[in-house]
Amino acid sequence: MESSHQALLDLAKHHGLIRPRDLAPLGISRVALTRLVRRGMLERVGRGLYALPDRSVSEHAALAEVARKYPQGVICLLSALRFHNLTTQSPFEVWLAIPNKARAPRLEYPPLRIVRFSSQALIEGMEEHVVDGVPVHVTTVAKTVADCFKYRNKIGLDVALEALREAWREKRVSMDELWRYARVCRVSNVMRPYLESLT
Repeated sequence: MESSHQALLDLAKHHGLIRPRDLAPLGISRVALTRLVRRGMLERVGRGLYALPDRSVSEHAALAEVARKYPQGVICLLSALRFHNLTTQSPFEVWLAIPNKARAPRLEYPPLRIVRFSSQALIEGMEEHVVDGVPVHVTTVAKTVADCFKYRNKIGLDVALEALREAWREKRVSMDELWRYARVCRVSNVMRPYLESLT
């Protein structure tokens, strides 16, 4: 019993956030999870998510929760802008890109804003970061800027322009990267006047 409890605590330490389904491959029953929660050695941080009570939590904890529950999603648009520190806005929803035909995840918390991407747009310009011990897929700075132009009707052209100006001013993107993702997102004509005005 104690060995399964220790294995469970080690799993929580290694993964940051654990789900009941993570226990089966280790041969640990869900009862062990309940016992550790009762003892205060683990805490329930959301529906189906558990963590060590003394774990350090970053400002991006909601992104880690979403990634743990829906690892095939990619953090995008306003949430990616916030992650990359390219906006002063703090979205109350997590913006998540999923494949066109995928079933949308249902989470009680945090609230999600689902955006559907083609398979190429989902894979291109995606990088992995570790947030609170959890691998999180986030669009790169240049891809995020292009996505903002593509979804300007949802988020506002002013947000897209602010993202472009900030990324360029801080030298976090190259002109080649911007053109590349403008083509991937099929917004070259929309972005052209703004890109030309930067040089």
